[in-house]
Amino acid sequence: MNKRALGVGVNIHVLALLFVTLVWGATFPVLKAATAHLSGVEVSALRFLIAAFCMAPLALRVPRRTWLDGGLLGALVLVSYVLQAFGLQFISSNRSAFLTSLNVLMVPLLGVVFGTRLTLSVMGAATLACAGIGLMSWEGGSNLMADVATVLGALAYALYVIVLSQRAARHMPRQLAATQIVWMALLGSLWMLVDAWGTDKLQTLPGRLDLSVWAGLAYLGIVATAGMLFLQAMAQRHVSADKAALVYAMEPVFAALFAWMWLAEGLTWTAALGGAMVVVAVVLSEWSASGNAPSKAAA
Repeated sequence: MNKRALGVGVNIHVLALLFVTLVWGATFPVLKAATAHLSGVEVSALRFLIAAFCMAPLALRVPRRTWLDGGLLGALVLVSYVLQAFGLQFISSNRSAFLTSLNVLMVPLLGVVFGTRLTLSVMGAATLACAGIGLMSWEGGSNLMADVATVLGALAYALYVIVLSQRAARHMPRQLAATQIVWMALLGSLWMLVDAWGTDKLQTLPGRLDLSVWAGLAYLGIVATAGMLFLQAMAQRHVSADKAALVYAMEPVFAALFAWMWLAEGLTWTAALGGAMVVVAVVLSEWSASGNAPSKAAA
């Protein structure tokens, strides 16, 4: 009975992370539209300020170590989001999704450095997922600077996934999410001020914020940042970093679907095949974990 309950619990947490990737997939076309008016730093800073306003009450009376871990996690996410938003100014949302998803391979490889055992099943599923995402996204035009920035953003996010899986159990999910967001808002605002130094960016900012941009920022801040970081902090208490990264590989699949529906970006049969490969990789990783669960419990 306990084993069944454990299995159901793990599935629920994996489904929660899958929902996170669905919401994040919808951010690519929103970011693409927002970066037509704002820089990557401006988009990131404003979305985090909106998220911080929503989460501020939860940041009261938080333990010092939660603020410290939240600061580290928040800095990693901030770097990842800013670099991703910068890249989206020059490359398609499909290509950005592919390069971002390289963290699926980075997580298990970096995990070795942090003492995690590298299993053949995880590496096989991660490789299959990246190959599928490559089929989906590689047709987009390249831009060296944007590509490099997006890959570095993927590296920062891979480190975030690893650190979150290691430290999430130490804190209450709502407090950890709130401190991350407050740190992200503070650091993002400072980054925006430094980036605007000596320019007229701050003076022209109000004129670039029309209703559609505000709507996009509200979605990015309230739903995709505040809501999903809380859900992620809660679910990753029960899901390993390498498995979470595989679930996150579904993000470009959702991103391609939303880009096809909203931005009229192409969705070829090759891309559809790649998406199917990602789905298979995620299902296989979950099936393998379920098959191994009884032997672990019995041990």
